[in-house]
Amino acid sequence: MTEHRSSTASFPTRLVFIRHGETDWNVEGRYQGQADPPLNARGREQARALVAQLRPLGLHVLYSSPLRRAWETARILAEGLGIPLYAEPRLKEIHQGVWQGMLVEDIQRRFPELFERWERTPWEVRVPGGETLAEVQARVYQAVDDILARHPGQTIGLVLHRLPMALLLVRYRGLDPQLVRRIPIGNTAWEVVEV
Repeated sequence: MTEHRSSTASFPTRLVFIRHGETDWNVEGRYQGQADPPLNARGREQARALVAQLRPLGLHVLYSSPLRRAWETARILAEGLGIPLYAEPRLKEIHQGVWQGMLVEDIQRRFPELFERWERTPWEVRVPGGETLAEVQARVYQAVDDILARHPGQTIGLVLHRLPMALLLVRYRGLDPQLVRRIPIGNTAWEVVEV
């Protein structure tokens, strides 16, 4: 008697976390948050180069933050790989309130105590008008759980931002949550996890 398995049971579900390409604000050291600068020329070049790197993974689908820097990166990848792309607003970067658009040195000068706490104890900080890390974590994790439920046994690309990606690495790699702001994730860095 032959045993038949469902087609998805024999394949692990994989997530591929992909950070967006470079923007001018990355270069300038400006806090982006949910502000919406586009990719610069180098960022678009990085995204095009990423197509060849990701092709061997056999991605089935891409989900992206709708912020322009992520969406442009994802669109280049989806076109290059010939796979569907969907916007997922819950993958957006943390809302950084009054800090959005400000240079790091200006934040340090104008908000020295709050910035020091953000560096030392980020889970306890809410920038005026912004989100906490716990709020970002809750929406990002829920988005990923919903996406996983739709695509069992597939390889799913998520195009997102530094902090959401760091939070997902905390979840799936077991990294120390206190180090979430120190996890090095460059533009168009990517990582695969099996779920």
